[in-house]
Amino acid sequence: MMKKLLFWSVLILLGACEEQVTDGSRLDDHVSKPLVLTSNYPLYYFASEIAGDVVNVQMPDIDGDPAMWVPGAADIPQLQAADLIVINGAGYESWLAFTSLDTDRLLDTTEDIQDLLLPIESATLHQHGPEGEHSHESIAFTTWLDPQIAIEQAGAIARGLSALVPAQAEAFETRLALLEKRLDELDGSFEQVFTNLKNQPLVFSHPIYQYLQKRYGLNARSLHWEPETEPGTRDWIDLGNLLREHPAKLMIWEATPLDTVREKLVHMGVRSVTFSPAGNQPDQGDYFMVMKDNLLQLSVGMGQKQ
Repeated sequence: MMKKLLFWSVLILLGACEEQVTDGSRLDDHVSKPLVLTSNYPLYYFASEIAGDVVNVQMPDIDGDPAMWVPGAADIPQLQAADLIVINGAGYESWLAFTSLDTDRLLDTTEDIQDLLLPIESATLHQHGPEGEHSHESIAFTTWLDPQIAIEQAGAIARGLSALVPAQAEAFETRLALLEKRLDELDGSFEQVFTNLKNQPLVFSHPIYQYLQKRYGLNARSLHWEPETEPGTRDWIDLGNLLREHPAKLMIWEATPLDTVREKLVHMGVRSVTFSPAGNQPDQGDYFMVMKDNLLQLSVGMGQKQ
């Protein structure tokens, strides 16, 4: 505990002592371009698509879920060097409570759409892989899983970039329109797939799909299971009780579960489907490729495509 307190004290002091950083101190070769830092991959992808080659868009090298990220000492220079820090908001960046960054350089992409944010009635402690127990914030934060909210967030990014580089505002708006079109098409594709699931009971392995559930009217319940962790006896009993009142045949995971877990679910009459929230940089492809794969996984899991 003392080490953790010392870390945050150093981090706060570093933020409070933040100095102006010259272009020559930037961390890459694009020294002449404004530096924009994003807190997760969807924001990075949206900002990169809108910015083109006018702005240097970066994302910290995060191992694991960016929602659980804690900036290390090596991340401080990058945060200080950024001309703009694009955040998701909705309680996603808990680390902001322990920093003293210039708020004028923070762009909260959900600040103007508070009415669209979904509250979580209770914040429940649960396992989250190697991070151990934690509780989610009282606001659901995977907002981008609703493509229409993602469009709003992309619009906020475009406005922030236009304020940063006014001469390129028209180009930003042109690229934003192309991104919005693709997100609209994604929305339509999801609607087509989820239409066949609206009245069917579903189970989500983790409570991160609230915006997806609301957007497409899904009849779903959420567990607190992690794909890399073997559920305990109590977890299996709880699932059995849940299935008696909510007879789901499909369980949607954020990543591929253990083989033993998947096989045991099959014996219970439940198929497993992976739907990646794409919070972090994918190993292959880009944002839309991940979402396309999600659509394919759903279709196969529902028996619509082989």
